[in-house]
Amino acid sequence: MSEQILITLPKLGESIVSATIVQWFKKAGDHVALDEPLLEVSTDKVNSEIPSPASGVLVEIIAMPCQEVQVGETLAILSTSAVKMKTEAAPAPAASAPSVPVKEDLLTPAVLRELRERGVDLSEIDRIPRTGQGNRLTKKDIEAYCSSQHKPSQEALERVKMTPMRKAIAENMVRSFYEAPHASLITEIDVTDIVRLIQEQKERFLQQHGVKLTISSFAARAIARAATAYPLINSSLENDTIVMKHFVNLGVAVSVDQGVMVPVIHHCHQLSLSEISRQIADLAQKARQHALTPEAVSGGTITMTNFGMTGTQIGIPIIRFPEVAIVGLGAITKKVAVMPDDTTAIRSVMMVSLTFDHRVLDGLYGCGFIGELKKHLETDLSL
Repeated sequence: MSEQILITLPKLGESIVSATIVQWFKKAGDHVALDEPLLEVSTDKVNSEIPSPASGVLVEIIAMPCQEVQVGETLAILSTSAVKMKTEAAPAPAASAPSVPVKEDLLTPAVLRELRERGVDLSEIDRIPRTGQGNRLTKKDIEAYCSSQHKPSQEALERVKMTPMRKAIAENMVRSFYEAPHASLITEIDVTDIVRLIQEQKERFLQQHGVKLTISSFAARAIARAATAYPLINSSLENDTIVMKHFVNLGVAVSVDQGVMVPVIHHCHQLSLSEISRQIADLAQKARQHALTPEAVSGGTITMTNFGMTGTQIGIPIIRFPEVAIVGLGAITKKVAVMPDDTTAIRSVMMVSLTFDHRVLDGLYGCGFIGELKKHLETDLSL
């Protein structure tokens, strides 16, 4: 008996309502096994593979690469009937198969990527002369086509289409920036003792725990502890209700080739410095390898971003919806400072910024949090 199954976009994580199709691993007419990866999708948080819900044949692909789809929207149709499988897999008359999936048969992932990066719509591919074996489209074909579209009198321009991840990040940032009134505070923190401790203990720490000891680990611990003392920083806003969270799930911004991913250290307030260090290293590696799971980027309550790694001293980051605060770490620099006994000394200092949702908390409360964060970074040197 024939049974057709609609393959839909599943819920990929908290607050994720849509995703963009990156590529299909199968084409119409292909046999697929239960749980075999069918396609890859992208959100502002993570790339995910969607598995087949059953064994059968992929009858029709509905959602095309670069297309944005909502959770619950149909991606493809799968048939579990053996007879149906043979019928659908056979070559069909011109009017029986959708034209776009037939084109997809001839497009490799590298070609699809080239089309996206050069901003060439799939509707244009019939106009591109093909030189590849078996009438396949190649990257050189796309380069030649794009070059031929340029008029000699035009000023040289490069148009780069946003990647699905970049587009999703942009949409989330716009929503957050215009929905939440942002306010920011900046303070200077003396990290001389932490810098000295890292230099003294880095080799022993690496041998004992297998990860590097960094300023990010100390900052993450300090943020988690300060957030437990000032819980409004660690909340979210739902209509007219402030949702207080008595746990700290710290998001850590990681730069990747397609933009920024924010994996989450869950229950950071309960972890030791070595456990935080290990999680930062592990999550950063997985983010750059695009190996994060949806759970690894879900449930964040406050975010830390370290733009100081680039040498930037001060930055005002945008809050990540639905959180209400984000902490920015600047570069560590040296300065001559006046000490409590009126002597002068060369100190290592770091500018730290706090951006918060002014609907949820006021400036004085934010000052209290950033003061608590400063206290922990300047005095808590325990390993």
